[in-house]
Amino acid sequence: MKRKEETDDFEDNKDSEEESEEVEERKMYKATCSDCGAECEVPFEPTEGKPVRCKECFMKNRPKKRFGGRTNFHGGNRRPREMHNAKCAKCGKQCQVPFKPNNEKPVLCIDCYKKSKGFE
Repeated sequence: MKRKEETDDFEDNKDSEEESEEVEERKMYKATCSDCGAECEVPFEPTEGKPVRCKECFMKNRPKKRFGGRTNFHGGNRRPREMHNAKCAKCGKQCQVPFKPNNEKPVLCIDCYKKSKGFE
């Protein structure tokens, strides 16, 4: 019985490989570069009124990457968070938190917070 499962897995992998090969073959469309006027092929159907660039012109004019301010979710060039003094509602020690306490909810120090979330 194990052999049949292994064979089925092999067949599934074979099918997915064939599908991925089909995806790689992308239909190309003939176009004229808006910048240099050269004939080229692009992987999308050109629409009237929108510029089309050959590979060389596209590489010369592609958008510059932004390096400054908040560039991505994981930090990038983020400014440091403003920290606020607080007193832990569980253990009573002084701590700093990255939000302004408003006395509506209890504030926990990092150690008590981790314990409450099961990290320790």
